Amino acid sequence: MESLIQNFFNLPLYADVFPYLMKGLWTTVWLSAIVIPLGAISGLVLAVIVTQSSRRWLRWGVIAYIDFFRAFPPLVLLILVYFGWPFLGIELDKLTAVVIAFVLNNASYYAEVFRAGLEGVPKGQMEAARSTGLARWQALCYVLVPQAARNVLPDLVGNSIEVLKLTTIASVVALPELLRSARDAQALLYNPSPIVLAALMYLVLLWPLTRWLGRLEHRRSR
Repeated sequence: MESLIQNFFNLPLYADVFPYLMKGLWTTVWLSAIVIPLGAISGLVLAVIVTQSSRRWLRWGVIAYIDFFRAFPPLVLLILVYFGWPFLGIELDKLTAVVIAFVLNNASYYAEVFRAGLEGVPKGQMEAARSTGLARWQALCYVLVPQAARNVLPDLVGNSIEVLKLTTIASVVALPELLRSARDAQALLYNPSPIVLAALMYLVLLWPLTRWLGRLEHRRSR
């Protein structure tokens, strides 16, 4: 038992590495703050094209994009963007590569969520909005999209939580997010306690969001 505590729950070591891991946590938070809005906005645009565009070739192109990136492993996508694009003459810094890979991946998931929401809004809502004199894009912005977002809010929150957890793979390109910071501390101290502390920090960060998600899902089920 003493050996278990020494190697995984070493409180003095927790105190030593905590400030360093907090820097990694901050990187995780602001990275998510960039990726989540960009992914959500991109996904909304894709969903609007799929549900509202009259051009069949455009709709099928967007559907192919969504299906491809939902099926493509995000870790492999990140590796291809960061290590592969330089062979095409495109040099990217770590942050830019991570943001591009994550947005490409998550836009497809947000698109499916928004698509379900838009298809769940009665078609008469668009006709009613147009009858008041609103242009089609105004009806989308002021009538359809707000209703769709409200209907799928639990799914949007759930997807955003997954994005927060997805940031852990940014450690592959040595971006100093929380997991990377914990792994560096583990390598320096020859003790896995920093990894356990990082897991606890993720738990503290995500627990309120998961509880909120549970309330939203319960409210929707009623």
